[in-house]
Amino acid sequence: MLSAEYPPAPGFERSIPEAPPPRARYTGAMDTIAPAAPPLSRDDMLARMYASDPAADGRFLTGVLTTGIYCLPSCRARKPNAENVRFFATEDEARGAGLRPCRRCRPHHFYERYDPDLHLAAGIAERIRRDPGSLPGLDDVVRASGVGATKLHALFRRHYHTTPAAYLARARVSAARALLAAGAPGASETAFAVGFESVSTFYDRFRRRTGLTPGEYRRLGEHPRFRLRLPADYLPAYALRMVGRDPESRAEGARGSAAYKTLRLPGGPATLRIEFRDGAAECSMDAPRAPAPEDVRAAHSAAVRLLGLGDDPAPFERRAAERGDGRLVEGRRGLRVPLTADPWEALVWAVVGQQVNLPFACALRREIIDLCGEPAGDGHLAHPAPEAVAALDPAELRRRRFSGSKAEYLVEAARRVVAGDLPLDELEHAPAPAAEQRLRAVRGIGPWSAQYVLMRGLGLADCVPVGDSALATALQRYFVLDARPGPAETAGRMSSFAPFRSLATFHFWQTLSEATSP
Repeated sequence: MLSAEYPPAPGFERSIPEAPPPRARYTGAMDTIAPAAPPLSRDDMLARMYASDPAADGRFLTGVLTTGIYCLPSCRARKPNAENVRFFATEDEARGAGLRPCRRCRPHHFYERYDPDLHLAAGIAERIRRDPGSLPGLDDVVRASGVGATKLHALFRRHYHTTPAAYLARARVSAARALLAAGAPGASETAFAVGFESVSTFYDRFRRRTGLTPGEYRRLGEHPRFRLRLPADYLPAYALRMVGRDPESRAEGARGSAAYKTLRLPGGPATLRIEFRDGAAECSMDAPRAPAPEDVRAAHSAAVRLLGLGDDPAPFERRAAERGDGRLVEGRRGLRVPLTADPWEALVWAVVGQQVNLPFACALRREIIDLCGEPAGDGHLAHPAPEAVAALDPAELRRRRFSGSKAEYLVEAARRVVAGDLPLDELEHAPAPAAEQRLRAVRGIGPWSAQYVLMRGLGLADCVPVGDSALATALQRYFVLDARPGPAETAGRMSSFAPFRSLATFHFWQTLSEATSP
């Protein structure tokens, strides 16, 4: 985890079933059921069954011969007499004995890591992404889900860190971008195709999320330049300081009101330059060859991420004022969370930033970029792709001041990405608990690292990097505590800022220096 020196930087193919089919599950959330453990005696298993011990789930199953069912040890149903109990190691054994799963504890769901609520949320989210135009309004989304509006809202908050309405609007803009890039005939046709009821609403939502009008987006690529209109409350200082936090980097930097970021693009590396002027971000590209339209569109996507334009801070600021935390945002209204250029960069930052201060984390990241970054001219290097890091021998990193474990963790993570075991692009659309689980299945990725990637790589709104020393220091000062809070107290203190804990975290980081916009 980074120390307190962390920068205080400024037509759908299938419908959603009303009830999930048997054995259905969100496969991205799979993991190991239980570690190997010594076998238990019958007396031990009886004791754990009678205690409804959840720690025993996965170690054995309880078969009740008089009722013909099998249960998890933690099942809260009425307990049978010991003489009517038979224990099984697997579901196949229990079924082979003629037993069926308990309808109360649902052991088959446990063994499949099946969560009905997650299945429902993931299914309706997938439908929204695939064809947002098929759901004209929020009422249609609620009807398609088969649950009430209140429950659907809670499910989306939990699994996607947003509301169903906001998710639908985002999907519509994303679908519109794809149509416009493919040469859609006009804004009106595009607006109605993706489900907007009016062209004016389409223009407003599109400009908020992209900084461009639909027509400007369609023309991206005609020139290696584009101009992003920024929200009236936008604070450039924080994006500038985040991009420029390593003054020695050859991959990015900032000076005055301008910043640059060297990117890996479909046609090869190029340097994106951003200058803040007159309420806009003037963007241009330098590349060894003329950028193709897909390169300019990719650079635009990176710029939107780096500037945090996908974030709307107004709901958090209203909530903070209502709950008496207005002083947390005072002087920084309009602050957004700048994302990394892509999720892979966030993963690299998370690994190199574990248990070291910011200057050393920056130095380690420079070593990686110098070792296998892609040249983009004028001495600039693009952040290396996962394939380049995966090809490294960890010994090469150890010779460049990496610890043995950090070198192995980074190379192994890159190899998992390349092999498809850690599909970062897919995680951008996965439910948050599933994305975190996939990340934490990678050796060396713990709770802090996973939350950092979710927050700055995937753009999720309700993350807390518990264990971050800068956050703990900021909480100590803000709440006037005698000592820095530990993980449990940090989580407790941050719980009141849900469902906007990512932005709250970023505000707390800023309080360490009270940076303000110029």
